[in-house]
Amino acid sequence: MKKMASVLPNKPQGTYTFVSQPRTVAQRNKYRDQQGDGPTQGQYANIMYDRRIVRGNTYAQCTLPTAALPNPLELQKQQESRRRTIAKRRAKDQLRPRSVEAIEGRKHQDVQTELYLEELTDRVEESDGHCQTDPFLDRPASPLFIPAKTGMDISTQIYEGEVRRTNQRC
Repeated sequence: MKKMASVLPNKPQGTYTFVSQPRTVAQRNKYRDQQGDGPTQGQYANIMYDRRIVRGNTYAQCTLPTAALPNPLELQKQQESRRRTIAKRRAKDQLRPRSVEAIEGRKHQDVQTELYLEELTDRVEESDGHCQTDPFLDRPASPLFIPAKTGMDISTQIYEGEVRRTNQRC
């Protein structure tokens, strides 16, 4: 069996050449198997459904790993602190002085305690205000523009008979 390299013409030694035996391409199925024996088994095919891909603005975003779970001791401490704050609020509400219940036939009424009293009503006071401008007067006509004189005025006196008419024959 002759080698392929011996059949090919020799090229100058200054350039790179590569020669290999021709071979057939390995047979592959046209479609993937239903069991998923292909190389993408366990990988996401569409990155829109991949949890590892973060979409949107990631500036100053605190991301936790998907496998990380919160510490149960920290959760318990947070729940206890919430319970304490709720208990403190209830205690404050119970210690706040309340007014005595009204006697039969009477009822409590809200009273203003500010320095300046104002009348409280359910209906808002409305008032209409009107304003009318003076009618426009007819504007007088603008005077003609006459530019201001600059320099000195000079005149020449011509008496009758001093100027000769050129179109008449003498």
